[in-house]
Amino acid sequence: MSAKPAAVYDESKITTLSSLEHIRLRPGMYIGRLGNGSHPHDGIYVLVKELVDNAIDEHIMGHGKQVKVTIENNKVSVRDFGRGIPLGKVVDCVSIINTGAKYNDEVFQFSIGLNGVGTKAVNALSKSFRVCSYREGQRMEAYFQQGVLQSSARKSASSEPNGTLAEFEADPEIFVNHEYQLDYVKKLLWNYAYLNSDLTLYLNKEKFRARKGLWDLLNKEVQDDGIYDIVHFKSEHLEYSLTHTDNYGENYFSYVNGHYTGDGGTHLSAFREGVLKAVNEFFKASFQGPDVRDGIVGAVSVRIKEPVFESQTKNKLGNTDIRSWIISTVKESLVDFLYKNQKVAEQLQKKVQSNERLRKELMNVKKAVRERAKKTALVVPKLKDCKLHLGDKDVRSEESMVFLTEGQSAGGSLVSCRDVMTQAIFCLKGKPLNCWNLKRDAIYKNEELYNITKALGIEESSDGLRYNKVIIATDADVDGFHIRNLLLTFFLHYFEELVLNGHIFILETPLFRVRNEKTTEYCYSEKEKDRAVTKLKKGKHLEITRFKGLGEISPKEFGQFIGPNMRLIEVELEHLHGVKELLNFYMGKNTEDRKRYIMNNLI
Repeated sequence: MSAKPAAVYDESKITTLSSLEHIRLRPGMYIGRLGNGSHPHDGIYVLVKELVDNAIDEHIMGHGKQVKVTIENNKVSVRDFGRGIPLGKVVDCVSIINTGAKYNDEVFQFSIGLNGVGTKAVNALSKSFRVCSYREGQRMEAYFQQGVLQSSARKSASSEPNGTLAEFEADPEIFVNHEYQLDYVKKLLWNYAYLNSDLTLYLNKEKFRARKGLWDLLNKEVQDDGIYDIVHFKSEHLEYSLTHTDNYGENYFSYVNGHYTGDGGTHLSAFREGVLKAVNEFFKASFQGPDVRDGIVGAVSVRIKEPVFESQTKNKLGNTDIRSWIISTVKESLVDFLYKNQKVAEQLQKKVQSNERLRKELMNVKKAVRERAKKTALVVPKLKDCKLHLGDKDVRSEESMVFLTEGQSAGGSLVSCRDVMTQAIFCLKGKPLNCWNLKRDAIYKNEELYNITKALGIEESSDGLRYNKVIIATDADVDGFHIRNLLLTFFLHYFEELVLNGHIFILETPLFRVRNEKTTEYCYSEKEKDRAVTKLKKGKHLEITRFKGLGEISPKEFGQFIGPNMRLIEVELEHLHGVKELLNFYMGKNTEDRKRYIMNNLI
């Protein structure tokens, strides 16, 4: 058999793509995940955000008090009332990368979209894209399909107020079977409203307005759970709000130039340090950081000219030059607030002193547990770590994940087919302790819970989390669902911030395998199974298997369910308030109420 001739590599093989062609070829480089709209980080929401960001940038610079967003039949329009794109540059600004006015800090001082790509990506990834700019009684319109201009831009007279209108329909060739979940868009618009108290936004006919800015955000999140009245401060470059609740851990909402920074960064760390310094200065004390911050819920927003982010997703701010002024501003303003609000000061002091007392009580418990652990094992039992952590156990990679699974059978399948570089496995011994309403010392007194915290690196605090994704992988039966609920209770009760920051997931695995002699299909619901049976029953030897547990799926099969196409459900909180009531109902001692609810809601 002759060898296949080598491909010729010469001048004819060199290809130059236009800017928009490259976006279409590598969309993930520009907007991250594609998705179908079932997740708030899916690309169709990034497209909406890019257009709204432009409107917000106009508003921040003092132009336009309204932004109107319309989504109907998967078609999106965004209308702002700013200055409008200069008419002679309308086509260039939506089709040529690195073209725009945001490089000029006289025109845009606090923009998030500094890479000149956003609107171009929307244009390139749209089945159809139309832009109209209105300026001083004139309008310029351009229409594109898949990033290609369909006709010469048209200039004409207009009675419309100044601003820009952009309309698009995401390309179904790229976003397959996509559909907008309006709740995700509403959450996005509420964030814009909280950060711009003099701006009104609309989604279809619904209005979004937050006159008190970040005070409104925190009030909506904590409601009656706050221990004291919300502290609120606002200046030209910095705004923050904070209070404490009786929950464990720290929860923050942080923003840079209107962009949500899920992983925080220098602005958040400076805010935290400023709060600590303020408390110690006002009370003339030397409280430790965890004592001051345990139970805190805060929101902080900064506006800076040249934000530097540590990743393409802009989730973490890296600017170091802003630390000192944020720390000093937070310290001085919070001290001033406490002097003027003695009742808040008294309640804050009681909370910090209570945290300090509880921490010292825990110290003896922790010491005894650590001594016991040293005698029994040098490593965390039942943990099969991934190689990313063999060199430095304190580094968390975005690719790293750990599966919390029940029993040795399921654990064995996962271990056999996992990616040893990025995927770790922790096998539970049985059902974890129901820790609802228990104090924090329960973590250290219960061996299983303690081993979970050691495996994840959160023994001291959630800041030590070693894996980017913590994935609960349990059987699809009553016992499996019970274990899942017990683990969710553990995280929501003690480490609520891990849920808030998007680190906790549930693994979806198939319930059924339907196959004939030629085709195999895996089904995640009864409806999928019925469709597969209808499709495959024309063949011979139809076989339907119900997977009662993860251990029944062979390692060879299991590999595809934890590979690149792994199906995960992110555990999300709509708001912080109400978690206690929810957990108390499902995991508390009100057995009769639960039983009545289940009986009344059986399908």
